[in-house]
Amino acid sequence: MNGFDELFIRAKAARARAYAPYSRFPVGAALRAESGAVFAGCNVENAAYPLGVCAETSAISAMIAAGERRIAEILVLGPGAERIAPCGACRQRIAEFAGPGARVHMADDSGQVETLRLSELLPRVFTLGGG
Repeated sequence: MNGFDELFIRAKAARARAYAPYSRFPVGAALRAESGAVFAGCNVENAAYPLGVCAETSAISAMIAAGERRIAEILVLGPGAERIAPCGACRQRIAEFAGPGARVHMADDSGQVETLRLSELLPRVFTLGGG
């Protein structure tokens, strides 16, 4: 199994556990830390809608809780044939823990993928150093 396949399988399994009763738009994400460890997450909605958690945030939180700090690559998987990109807030969250060369994979259910470097997805990232 190659690295992409593992991320896809883990994101798909996480998506199956998503809690999305309001949007009915389950999302799964899986990331590979620089150590090679893989962490997955799903979106978790809340009746107070802005309090939900995106799948990417969930996966990043799992990585941090395990003591890791750097993302090498991340895959995002929505429902169906559409490839979805991380929302703006998640792009910034990914940037907090990944370098500009980190790969961001956006996949559909069949495994078709579009891959961008983080610097392409978020070209003028906000950092404490000013960008």
